Amino acid sequence: MKDVRPLHNKAMELAEKAYALQKKGDAEQAKHYFREAYELESQAALLVPIDEENEPSRSVLFRSAGSLALNAELYREAEKMVSQGLLGYPPYEIATELRELFEEIARYFVQNIQAA
Repeated sequence: MKDVRPLHNKAMELAEKAYALQKKGDAEQAKHYFREAYELESQAALLVPIDEENEPSRSVLFRSAGSLALNAELYREAEKMVSQGLLGYPPYEIATELRELFEEIARYFVQNIQAA
């Protein structure tokens, strides 16, 4: 589990860059950084075993990975991360946030299907 923190920290650095670029209107470059941040955050989340003692850290990492994937327009990956976060023992508040994120991801799926 000691490998989790460096991955998470680097993911958060990249996410900050992505949000700054997004704010400046550079959506493509922001998406690139969101994708890199997602890759690292998902690796960190997957290192944490399902165990009640690992909560809320485990479910928070999956929520973060799902959100980063959504920002990177990796909708299927976002769905997978949220689903993983709901496994095990997430605290009620985090589980609620994961379900809300899942609904947001579903809206993107519907929008993309309708646009196609």
